[in-house]
Amino acid sequence: AAAGAAALERQIPYPVTPPAEYSRAVARRTRTAEGAPGGAYWQQRVDYDIDARVDVETKTVSGTETISYQNNAPTSLPLLVVNLLQNYHAEGVERVRPAEVTGGMEIERVVYNGQELGVTTSQQVPGWAVEGTLMYLVLPRPVPAGGAAELEIDWSFTIPQQGASARMGYSGDELLHLAYWFPQMAVYDDVAGWHAEAFRGNAEFYSDFGSYRVTIDAPEGWLVMSTGSLENPDEVLAPDVAERLAAAESSDEVVHVVTHGGTDAATANAPGGRLQWEFTADSVRDVAFSVMRNHAWDAARAPVGDRDGDGVEDYTRVDAFWRERARYYDEAWRYAQHAIDFLSRFTGLSYPWPHMSVIEGGGIIGGGMEFPMMTLIGDYTQAGDSALYGVTVHEIAHMWVPMMLSTNERRYAWLDEGTTSFNENNARSEFYPGSEPYTSDQNGYLQVARAGLEGPIMRESDFHEPGPAYGVASYAKPASVLHALRGVLGEETFDRAYREYYDRWAFRHPYPWDMFRTFEDVAGEELGWFWRSWYYESASDGRWWLDQAVADVERLDGGGARVVVRDLGWVPMPVHLRITREDGSVATETIPVDRWLAGADEAAVTLPAGAPVTRVEIDAEGYFPDMDRSNNVWTSG
Repeated sequence: AAAGAAALERQIPYPVTPPAEYSRAVARRTRTAEGAPGGAYWQQRVDYDIDARVDVETKTVSGTETISYQNNAPTSLPLLVVNLLQNYHAEGVERVRPAEVTGGMEIERVVYNGQELGVTTSQQVPGWAVEGTLMYLVLPRPVPAGGAAELEIDWSFTIPQQGASARMGYSGDELLHLAYWFPQMAVYDDVAGWHAEAFRGNAEFYSDFGSYRVTIDAPEGWLVMSTGSLENPDEVLAPDVAERLAAAESSDEVVHVVTHGGTDAATANAPGGRLQWEFTADSVRDVAFSVMRNHAWDAARAPVGDRDGDGVEDYTRVDAFWRERARYYDEAWRYAQHAIDFLSRFTGLSYPWPHMSVIEGGGIIGGGMEFPMMTLIGDYTQAGDSALYGVTVHEIAHMWVPMMLSTNERRYAWLDEGTTSFNENNARSEFYPGSEPYTSDQNGYLQVARAGLEGPIMRESDFHEPGPAYGVASYAKPASVLHALRGVLGEETFDRAYREYYDRWAFRHPYPWDMFRTFEDVAGEELGWFWRSWYYESASDGRWWLDQAVADVERLDGGGARVVVRDLGWVPMPVHLRITREDGSVATETIPVDRWLAGADEAAVTLPAGAPVTRVEIDAEGYFPDMDRSNNVWTSG
């Protein structure tokens, strides 16, 4: 009776039901029940032509841009939505943390298909209106299904010192890093339509893919690096610098393109003292750039695998820009080189772009932030070289998610941050042989779970409880859960499913259920119990944690043994037992997850006759984030 009562108290994970908007997308065949893009899948295309001028003395930027918007949706669009992310620094804007008020972005001109629009206060009157970090355009004529539109926008703003919650800004008179610096189209996708979530300073971004032509007007003597290919190196770089940069494209070892103290002579001379740096990029979802002096520039090439399927190894260039005081950056090029190489192999998706640049941004940022082909990272003078490697590989891993698999970070931060943390851990394992990189995230998650301070991974990113809930739900827990899934499926099956997910959704917009269903499709298993328990529930709501315990090991007549395992939490997982006998022999046994899904909280394994059992251990490989590992081991005597 007591055992029956305990069984009744156990909560059984109920099925995962995607939201109605996702199910409608499946019904419309833009997505499939197996987690792949459907035959009717579409996404919008946005191309940008931008001219920007940077004033390094006044810390201001002004620009004019032309946006070519291709409406691939099956419906016309009477309204367009544009992100003005610099308005995070406007007076009175909703924020989740304090921020410098610079006035935000000044919109000076808006033209739609050749017709200039004014400010409007009505949804029935054509024009534009700004609400927080969003600009809405009420159109005189809708953009037809399958049609195109062209926008022209002139704008300017004052650069905040640590903008967008220390994701961009300036560091003294040596570095300006520009991100979220131009009006950018919001995403209209096949699931939810317009994504008009405000940027509040925490949860990040969601963008469509397109091409960019960007011209950056900056003073001579300042190096400029941007997302994209530099199209006019001979016009903006000193001849010897351009020569060394070209040499780095085919060098496995570092080339010191510019040394400390050499920035002033690194650029070409220009009439009027200003240069126009021209960059182009395709199949990217954003553009960022840095304007620098007193930064050394190291470069080399990194292998990315066979991009073109011609049997030949392809390469990209890695760059490290850093100031002399950031002493650990002398190896930053090598960290980036390994990250690009490893992640191309691990995901099965080759790095596709011409360079990956690491910008040392001490004074702006403490950790790191990702942008297509670029990352801004703190100086790490106190944290050390291994910490710098970790943050470098983490930010470069973001080139896969969300820069190639363009997820909505505003809603599902975990879908990119957790995946990226998992990729970082795997890269660390190769770079530092013998290390145990997975335990840090497991312990971080478990510490918060034990304190009852976590929230569900699937909670919308900006709406976690104050405290550690956002961080653990976005980073440590989902990274740990992916490692646990590898333990459930086995490495071979997990790797096939993981790479299939990247292959299916490269340069598209995956949602969580696409990832869930891809794993189920490739593995041939229904995993709703796993998604429900780990992603939708939390230790703050009952006993939704894992705690498997060896309760007893009983010697049986005839030399056999009976191992009793209790499941003390509500998260059901298979039990992987490693049994060691007195003669040194080792055997493994598995209790399938179905035992717990049937409502039991206790199970037993009977072992055949043999030498006495001296040790029984649950999950000896350390795949699963178990709340109390002290009860995972039984030893005789």
